[in-house]
Amino acid sequence: MIGTSYTPKHENIRDVLKSYLQLTKPRIIPLLLITTAAAMWIAAKGNVDPLLLAVTLLGGTLAAASAQTLNCIYDQDIDYDMVRTRKRPIPAGRVQPRHALVFAIALGVASFTLFCVFVNLLSALLAMAGIAFYMVIYTHVLKRYSSQNIVIGGAAGAIPPLVGWAAVTGDLSLTAWLLFALIFLWTPPHFWALALMIREDYAQVNVPMLPVVAGEEETVKQILIYTLLVIPCSFLLIYPLGELGIVYGAIAAFLGFGFLKKVWQLYQNPSDLPLAKSAFKYSILYMMLLCTGMVIDSLPLTHQAIASLGQFLQTIAVV
Repeated sequence: MIGTSYTPKHENIRDVLKSYLQLTKPRIIPLLLITTAAAMWIAAKGNVDPLLLAVTLLGGTLAAASAQTLNCIYDQDIDYDMVRTRKRPIPAGRVQPRHALVFAIALGVASFTLFCVFVNLLSALLAMAGIAFYMVIYTHVLKRYSSQNIVIGGAAGAIPPLVGWAAVTGDLSLTAWLLFALIFLWTPPHFWALALMIREDYAQVNVPMLPVVAGEEETVKQILIYTLLVIPCSFLLIYPLGELGIVYGAIAAFLGFGFLKKVWQLYQNPSDLPLAKSAFKYSILYMMLLCTGMVIDSLPLTHQAIASLGQFLQTIAVV
């Protein structure tokens, strides 16, 4: 990390606010919140307290924003060297690193306080653990030194469902850890598809992402392996855990087939960047809709509809 101090380059307060928002990488946060919400709905059996949901998602947003801002500070040197990231607020000179650090700390403190006061201590500690793991294990220890950086470091992105579950129950059950495992296994195929698209950028700054170190064929092979792990993992919520049922199962099967199809196409054409982009975009859609399926299946209304349908079919069978 470089210690250069920059002169702010803003024209008005709107530009200042926009720059600080950009530090948080807001496009990344919604997916983290969706996994948090899905865990909360399952834990609450479809009856989530609206206030608890709102506070937990706000706390999660603040924690994620803090982590992303810290990442921008730490990676300002490689962000400056890569054309794709050179216009980010710090390398572009719109925000000074020390100001960004104060902003990140304020976000983290606000998140911890919100969780402690309105939710519970376990959720607060998990949110802080997510920030610490992302910065220390992934960004500092792994990102610049290991091709397995995103595999191990991906655990940081798998913490939000633990936060959501703890917010509702105050503890962590086997189901919570299965949700963690699901996100953990999904992260490599998701991120490596992106890494294939921007391989040259990583090579330029000597970040050993798998496509840079092992090449395209090995990367898509690993993407296929992890996809073949994440799809069966998604069905463990039905059996043996019994947390979800037929509605989620149908959604998971449909989405899993689509995910595998995209990855198989990429496996057959490792150097096809449009296919890598398609697989990357689908991986996002997969997780968003899978979590939506979890929420729908957990709703009491869904259970009532399935029970009514079962009774109707039973009546027809008798007649």
